[in-house]
Amino acid sequence: MFANQLALDATTAQRLIGLALTPVPDVALHAAMLHAVQGGKGLRAFLVLEGARLHDVADRAGHAAAAIEAIHAYSLVHDDLPAMDDDDLRRGQPTVHRQWDEATAILAGDALQSLAFELVCAPASGVVDAARVDLALTLAQAAGASGMVLGQALDIAAETGPALTLDQITRLQAGKTGALITWAACAGPRIAQADVAPLRAYGDALGLAFQIADDILDETGDADAVGKAVGKDRSAGKATFVSLLGLDGAKRRAADLVELACDALVPYGDRAATLKDAARFVIARDK
Repeated sequence: MFANQLALDATTAQRLIGLALTPVPDVALHAAMLHAVQGGKGLRAFLVLEGARLHDVADRAGHAAAAIEAIHAYSLVHDDLPAMDDDDLRRGQPTVHRQWDEATAILAGDALQSLAFELVCAPASGVVDAARVDLALTLAQAAGASGMVLGQALDIAAETGPALTLDQITRLQAGKTGALITWAACAGPRIAQADVAPLRAYGDALGLAFQIADDILDETGDADAVGKAVGKDRSAGKATFVSLLGLDGAKRRAADLVELACDALVPYGDRAATLKDAARFVIARDK
């Protein structure tokens, strides 16, 4: 059931992004943006929509789901650039700068970032003005210099600096990976103007478990299944949860975080069963 919902929610977000791009006149830019958002798990869109379903506002959450997928796609496009990770493959397809060129990739990422705020602020979403302001402000915080971009900057700095401690890795990944996942989890209650605390705790634990699972996949995964290069962290000598905790230790830490995430959902009772399935999926996936 969860897998079907994940696919449906990803499709919803991609369809809204496609509709928003219809007026874009530059064919290469349009195509590159669509290329960047295709594929993937759609986990962040799912978290937005499932959190909204818990608060009976799913009919107003589509734009926020599309927005977080646009921000995530922009981050991947830029992360793959030669100046960053210099990757050739993403989601089983050529990265945007390989399919087109670096300039197109930079512009596509820039445009996807702007599109995210256009989507989340759109009156057509049906979200009340105060909630749209809240969504936009918190998305900017999650994506910017106190969230995802900070995490990316810390990651780059770590490539040439001293090896990071476990606490430093946790802080880095709370920004680089976790900030957008937590925002996605909290979007539903923000739209409903309800208490975000339970889903914030869920998102914080889920985001860290997700990153630990990524570190495990980089160590043990198959490139064809993962859809991108693997083994890069070890080759670069980067400190990861696996290098610091060991493979078994990292798996135990991820499982503990999943339990924390599920515990945070107690206020929702049985209605949160799908979100619990999502938490378990995060550490069982092969890509």
